[in-house]
Amino acid sequence: MSVPQDRSVPEDTAPVFPVPLSRRALLQRAGVAGLALGPAGGLLAACATGGGGNNDAAEGEVTEDNPLGVPEDEPLEVVIFNGGFGEAYATDIHEPMYAERYPNARIEHSATEQIAQTLQSRFVSGNPPDVVNNSGANQMDNGQLAADGALYELTDLLDAPSWDDPNVTVRDTLVAGTVEVGSYNGTFYVLNYAYSVFGIWYNAALLEQYGWEYPRTWQDMVALCREIQSAGIAPWTYQGLHPRYMNWPILSMATKLAGPDILVDIDNLVPGAWNHEAIIEAATAVYNLRRDGFILEGTEGMDHVQAQTAWCQGRAVFIPCGSWLENEQADVTPEDFRMAVAPEPLLSTDSALPFEAIRATPGEPFIVPAQANNPRGGLEYLRIMLSKEGASGFTQMVSSLTSVKGAADGLELSPGLASAAQMLSNAGDNVFNWLYPSWYATMENPMIDAATGDLMTNRITPQEWAERCEAAATQIREDDSIEKYSR
Repeated sequence: MSVPQDRSVPEDTAPVFPVPLSRRALLQRAGVAGLALGPAGGLLAACATGGGGNNDAAEGEVTEDNPLGVPEDEPLEVVIFNGGFGEAYATDIHEPMYAERYPNARIEHSATEQIAQTLQSRFVSGNPPDVVNNSGANQMDNGQLAADGALYELTDLLDAPSWDDPNVTVRDTLVAGTVEVGSYNGTFYVLNYAYSVFGIWYNAALLEQYGWEYPRTWQDMVALCREIQSAGIAPWTYQGLHPRYMNWPILSMATKLAGPDILVDIDNLVPGAWNHEAIIEAATAVYNLRRDGFILEGTEGMDHVQAQTAWCQGRAVFIPCGSWLENEQADVTPEDFRMAVAPEPLLSTDSALPFEAIRATPGEPFIVPAQANNPRGGLEYLRIMLSKEGASGFTQMVSSLTSVKGAADGLELSPGLASAAQMLSNAGDNVFNWLYPSWYATMENPMIDAATGDLMTNRITPQEWAERCEAAATQIREDDSIEKYSR
């Protein structure tokens, strides 16, 4: 994944080595790994033009049938993150569509769970793939890639006619927020393809069996947890080794309590933002889950697969996640398990936003490297992904919505995805998101993630957790080598 994120999973473990491509980091890695930077710093010097990219890249003639000027016989290399969504959507849907339009273009496909480890040296040497699904726990830092000029600008893609209707631009086919989430200081560099809806997941059949109703307030959640506990079931679990998943209900409940301006302050690195009383109150609520014995024993030592599998086995009732969960658990979900998702409960009945308010955001980032050999083919591949055929095929295959308006209309959705779609519909305009994980990857992972891990095991108090999150934001804010973004 990856909504977070993020988002696709796993996206919550610390990379084997840091991923920001600052000049200092590149030089250090080149020295350690023996990578050649080339004249004048190699990657950074070559990418200084940002969207200009590789001066030797092939380009085709721009025509009505080829609006992006794709070189029709130039090979296209696609690298997919092999996570929660797998890779078949690329090999079975999008790549065949490209091959049909450009039959003389050879497509080279590969998939990996280790994006940074696999591609870092290729970015350094100036020979990256043409399209990268830059997702997962070991993704490269998109914010730093943008700052270093390593990404090809996607504005031409937005302004191109859509695959389905030449009178409608690609920009006009995208759901709200897609351009914002993928832009850095006003320039669109990252296409977040999957549209993830976040909430608390449960087995609707289990709740019906016991006559339990999903709680709309946290007070009711605590009361229900006591009932669940008395029935011999753990009320909660979470992806213990990836505590980022618990950041999501904390920030969502705080936002519903105080309003979305608190997220703007967090994203903008405003001093004191993490010490807002609503954030501490939300952190206290989840802290008490452990204190009161409501979390499945051993959760803190489980990775996302183990925790989600335990949940599917009925060992716990609630788990936080995004809407990729159903597809990721497809192989282990019992037939009588009716997957459903609901908004986080309200901390107070006089909250700023209603119970139906949720976090939802485009996720699953795709990039075209600035030094790609076939960047115009990369843009075309993204245009294909954003077609109705490409997007609806993705939804049917992996049980996820996309960033394409109406692409899921008329499709028969699986129970979990139908529940997520209904939750999104119920939210109306009360949809929010935060951007700091996309802008400052290391602020989220490992700094805030580590603090949340300690919070969820009660090794630190909610106030201490907020102070550590604030310290993480301060570290980013005061580091002049890190490009800053705002909204």
